[in-house]
Amino acid sequence: MFSASKLVFYVNGREVEENQPDPETTLLQYLRLKLKLTGTKLGCGEGGCGACTVMLSKYDIVSKTLRHFSANACLAPLCAMHGLAVTTVEGIGSVKNGLHPVQERIAKSHGSQCGFCTPGIVMSMYTLLRNNPLPTQVEMQSAFEGNLCRCTGYRPILDGFRTFTKEYCQMGEKCCRNTNSMQCNGNGNLEEGISSELFDSSKFLPTDSTQDPIFPPGLRTDKYDQQSLTFTGERTTWYRPTTLQELLELKHSYPDARLVIGNTEVGVEIKLKNMCYKTMIAPTHIEELNKISKDSDGYTFGASVSLAVIEETLQGAITEHQEYQTRMFQAVVEMFRWFAGHQIRNVAAIAGNIMTASPISDLNPLFMAAGVVLTVASKDGGTRQIVMDENFFLGYRKTVITSQEVLVSVKLPFMQQNEYFFGYKQANRREDDIAIVNAGIQVMLEANSNIIKGMRLAFGGMAPTTVMATKAMKNCKGRKWEDDLVMDMAEWLADDLPLPPGSPGGVTEYRRTLCISFFYKFYLAVLLQIKQRLPEAVQSKVPSSHRSATFIFQRDPTKSTQVYEEVSPNQPEQDPLGRPMTHLSAAKQASGEAIYIDDIPLYENEKYLAFVTSQKAHAKILSIDSSEAVKLPGVVDFISYKDIPGHNKWGGVAGDEEIFASEKVLCMGQIIGAVVADTQVHAQRAAKIIKIEYEELEPIITIKEAIDKGSFYRYSNSISNGDTVKGLELADHVVEGEVNMGGQEHFYLETHAVLAVPKGEDDEMELFVSTQNPTETQHVVAEALGVLANKIVCKVKRMGGGFGGKETRSIAFTAPAAIAAAKLGCPVRCMLDRDEDMVSSGTRHPFYGKYKVGFTKEGKITALECDVYNNAGHSLDLSAAVMDRALFHTDASYNIPNIRVSGHLCKTNIPSNTAFRGFGGPQGMFITETWIEQIASTLGIPAKQVREINMYNEGETTHFNQPLVQCNIKRCWTECLERSDYYNRRKDIDIFNSENRWKKRGISIIPTKFGISYTALFLNQAGALVIIYMDGSVLITHGGTEMGQGLHTKMIQVAARTLKIPASKIHISETSTNTVPNTSATAASASSDLNGMAIQNACQILLERLEPYINANPKGCWEDWVHAAYFDRTSLSITGFYKTPNIGYNFEKNSGNPFNYFSFGVACSEVEIDCLTGDHKVLRTDIVMDVGVSLNPAIDIGQIEGGFTQGYGLMMLEQQKVSPNGFLFTRGPGNYKIPGFGDVPGEFNVSLLKGSVNNRAVYSSKAIGEPPLFLASSVFFATKDAITSARVDAGHNEYFQLNSPATSERIRMACLDQFTNMFPAALKDSYKPWFVEL
Repeated sequence: MFSASKLVFYVNGREVEENQPDPETTLLQYLRLKLKLTGTKLGCGEGGCGACTVMLSKYDIVSKTLRHFSANACLAPLCAMHGLAVTTVEGIGSVKNGLHPVQERIAKSHGSQCGFCTPGIVMSMYTLLRNNPLPTQVEMQSAFEGNLCRCTGYRPILDGFRTFTKEYCQMGEKCCRNTNSMQCNGNGNLEEGISSELFDSSKFLPTDSTQDPIFPPGLRTDKYDQQSLTFTGERTTWYRPTTLQELLELKHSYPDARLVIGNTEVGVEIKLKNMCYKTMIAPTHIEELNKISKDSDGYTFGASVSLAVIEETLQGAITEHQEYQTRMFQAVVEMFRWFAGHQIRNVAAIAGNIMTASPISDLNPLFMAAGVVLTVASKDGGTRQIVMDENFFLGYRKTVITSQEVLVSVKLPFMQQNEYFFGYKQANRREDDIAIVNAGIQVMLEANSNIIKGMRLAFGGMAPTTVMATKAMKNCKGRKWEDDLVMDMAEWLADDLPLPPGSPGGVTEYRRTLCISFFYKFYLAVLLQIKQRLPEAVQSKVPSSHRSATFIFQRDPTKSTQVYEEVSPNQPEQDPLGRPMTHLSAAKQASGEAIYIDDIPLYENEKYLAFVTSQKAHAKILSIDSSEAVKLPGVVDFISYKDIPGHNKWGGVAGDEEIFASEKVLCMGQIIGAVVADTQVHAQRAAKIIKIEYEELEPIITIKEAIDKGSFYRYSNSISNGDTVKGLELADHVVEGEVNMGGQEHFYLETHAVLAVPKGEDDEMELFVSTQNPTETQHVVAEALGVLANKIVCKVKRMGGGFGGKETRSIAFTAPAAIAAAKLGCPVRCMLDRDEDMVSSGTRHPFYGKYKVGFTKEGKITALECDVYNNAGHSLDLSAAVMDRALFHTDASYNIPNIRVSGHLCKTNIPSNTAFRGFGGPQGMFITETWIEQIASTLGIPAKQVREINMYNEGETTHFNQPLVQCNIKRCWTECLERSDYYNRRKDIDIFNSENRWKKRGISIIPTKFGISYTALFLNQAGALVIIYMDGSVLITHGGTEMGQGLHTKMIQVAARTLKIPASKIHISETSTNTVPNTSATAASASSDLNGMAIQNACQILLERLEPYINANPKGCWEDWVHAAYFDRTSLSITGFYKTPNIGYNFEKNSGNPFNYFSFGVACSEVEIDCLTGDHKVLRTDIVMDVGVSLNPAIDIGQIEGGFTQGYGLMMLEQQKVSPNGFLFTRGPGNYKIPGFGDVPGEFNVSLLKGSVNNRAVYSSKAIGEPPLFLASSVFFATKDAITSARVDAGHNEYFQLNSPATSERIRMACLDQFTNMFPAALKDSYKPWFVEL
């Protein structure tokens, strides 16, 4: 029946044949390693980021139509490609041969920054257009539910692709339909000299479907579908039967075999859970399992039918049948809106959701509540039917279906007129997130009455299985659908769904509350439907304001405007400075041609390295046994501290880390050793079986534990100004408080990556590294290898994101690779998987602040005493500098006459925390804005008023005695109030809140003041090498690295302005330690300032050298003058240099200027929350930012939006979950949620402050990378404003603490009401928490 087969499929129109594909090989691995198509990226390996998105195409022989669908190549099994056409980003266009319109538009609309996510986003859009050439904006935004971007904030991507939609007029921004609502000068018109166009859509390539790659004629057949296949690999055999009988015989012979359809679950188990399945069966081509049928009772779907096809079918059924019949279908379709992304739904099947038996499955609660009927079959047992009820799940991941049975079909029933059905889900992030709790609830009423005949309540996330509330179901029978039912059901559900404190998943009180909240929503929704049909049967006294509990989440297409000052009309056309010039690598990034570390072609004899890391948070290493690992296929060697020829010690400041742990491990994820093998797969397999024996020691994980046990690094910095004792005495009021701010994973799309290449002589080595810090990398590697730094060259072409996470922590992964390369004498490559990166590379520092603040009855601050703690982790790294900046920013934007702020660095057993955009500044400001809110609450006045009373004025000095020059904070504040229409919206929100009990809105306006410079004086320097070649072309190398922030683009603009030549004549290739030495890390938002001035310095010198030739031939051109200089033997290369003048600070004396200048900005955000679930959405954000004279408004606005969105994640979504013993639960996009496309504010307006100049930086510009991030706290405090309204409705007027991030759990549990009161928090010491607050 089955024999060895040949795999046949097409990639970008070319036939591919593979005689023996390994069943464990993914399509992504094959594309990148075998076909060398590296445009498709590995971002996570679990289908959660979309960087690996490709288009799959299949010919339907019955309908004679093509079906195109997006899929995650990182999960798609290579063996499943038989008979399919695969299209990658390289297959639709290239810079050399012409970009596809999708590629062109994302590039020219500034939608690509670091570019690592761009190919996947391009392919999602391309697939949509192949299926729907003119989509709506809603359809367009929906296409990206499975894609993530960490740089852009998503707005420019949506704006660029909006030009493909039905709603967009081809007149571009000149058309009223394309203009978004943004207040300009009061009459809807922009002021003179102000622009809102960042790109000209009229110049875009038109879409032309005739230019799309044709579907291979060789696949317009069903012969590939009729073939039964078998493939045998290194560890696994893959079968693809084509008849049900074949499938049943296989399952009889291999009862433990895993059935694989979309591989969305099994793929993750193999990759992340180290599972190995000897037999896999793909039941994708069996007629009975792909059949869809309809009868009088409902719709039956074959088990292999994809979720996308089911969704499409049910949508059709909803329009075809009466409303009441399809109530269950409506709930399923609504759930699909929040079920993964399109890439998953396109390939995942209905059977997988049932058979994996996940306790948080989104569909199983709906199926159980509806009493869905399953048909299963086996070779010996024939066919039987099973109802999904309370007996279906036997335990965690176990069902009543036996190991030899196969799920054949699932029947979704029609509802009756007196039957009501709804589904509910709450997750940390609305789109593409696993549920915290979900539910399916059905009620059948007696005919023409409100008496309950029966009810089915199924819940996920409340036990090891999906469970039914059987006691509540029994007790409610015969009850009337009236208000007294609610609290009775609440009690019954509480009994049915016990969840002890410390249960897996944590947040037990919240989860129990959600169950009650879901029922209450269901009660109200059914009540409204009964009232509409049987008004005489309804006796409810529920006020109309409670109807808001039933509103289904709706999101309109995002609107946005971007406003900036145009360049002078007299500026020469060739001068690009100040113009919205496209990122110079955007086109390459959109076509997949941009090269990242792991895209570099393999060297001959190259090896791959995989790390062996600690599984204990604090322990002595007793023994390491690598004997079994080195026997595995492909393994070359095991590397440890014993193999280091030089120093094993390194560290960002203190030198307190080991490259390889020698005697003791200080955190989980610490590197102990590394396996070197011929491939990544072999290296990782071997690394996982290294045996390490530990003697465990007690770990310290949290800040509070460190305080209790006195575990601190030596650090004594504090800032004092004025007399706090006297200031507190003069105060009318004194309040005390505390607040926590969580950490944040960097989640750069390109994980840490390195390629170490020994040169074969003189101990030389070349390092290609994804790092922000080439010089430090060079020196640490040199010391580890015991050679001088001049033997090591570190090169950086570009990074797929950095955000501070690659300032020092990249060295921890680079040095071992270099050690292995030196020992083995061959190139060694390593790119971390996402989970490896998150477990070992550190995060933003969690902070804890304790404060005591005095103020007058008007709200004027008189004194502040504050102790600030950060969780530094297992080594010092940059934690002291992070704390320094936090202390410098504890004034936020306010004049505090008497102040004492002290910092404390907590030494703990978690991976060393490190630099992250903002570098302590946001944490310091967050603590301050928290007590600003407490002052307002105490006095009963708006927080806005407190902020205005205390805001800095021009010429005032900070608490560290630096005068504020060109202080534009109040200009930004006033303009933001005006542009946001703050006062009218405040009134509207108050009216909305008075009319709605369970939906609340809030608004907040927040300023930011951010100091620009490294706080370490010696780092404020930069160099640049500028070379003019004989043909007039210019090559620049400078000390900064490109990580998506557009640094190279800006530097070329600076050079073009200075040399007075077009940007097209200038090129930047890479950053390298052998061209510009002793560079500072690309960090502190100062790279444009420092490197720009160095480039300007070099270019000015070169221009002076050319001046005699220009004067001698004034009518000549640039090339003439360069030619003349060369023949006159004039040097046409120069090193430029710059050091920031007049800065430096002394903590002991509290004197000097730590910063070169300050960037200012203000944001106003409006938020709506669901008080019953904690869900929220950002309705609108307006930002006014002072960027001086913008070098590139498109890049600057992109940095503002990207920084804001990253800050939104920090403030609202991204919660690290670490167990009390140091185990990180949040180690991938499956359970760690960064903002997605659906989190963009409904209206997002950004304006650059007009008329701002800054004589302290290159061409009057200002730094932009970090300052905007804290503006996202406007969302946090708007949320707190909304919660306050809910609490007031419940009779709670007292001030309350809200920690960051304001997750759905924290929002819900802060909205005190009769349901939260049922589940008071357990006493802290009465149980062991599942995760802790770091």
